[in-house]
Amino acid sequence: MRIGELARRSGVSERSLRYYETQGLLPAERTPGGQREYGDWAVDRVVRIQTLYAAGLNSRKIAQLLPCLKDLDGRPSASATPQLVAELSSERERINGLIADLVLSRDVLDEVIALAAGMDAK
Repeated sequence: MRIGELARRSGVSERSLRYYETQGLLPAERTPGGQREYGDWAVDRVVRIQTLYAAGLNSRKIAQLLPCLKDLDGRPSASATPQLVAELSSERERINGLIADLVLSRDVLDEVIALAAGMDAK
């Protein structure tokens, strides 16, 4: 598929897809005319990249991590180094802290909403 179709199917802009390629995250084949072509696997790859960015990982870390994830045949193409595992464990702890903060914020909002709804009923 061409870059426009990948953008439509993944919900990611063509500009972002080109950036992913320059960062070594999304390899593309080239047609004789120089246009990018991707296999169906690319949609899943882009979704993974987006998920990892949303988790706060940078492109360098994502580039290290992607080969360690299962590919289409269900096997990783590389194994994670102990250093990468340690760094990812730290990232996981950071994310857990963010989740805890968000849960607390939600609980506070629930209290305010309940109090406001009770006041409106009077």
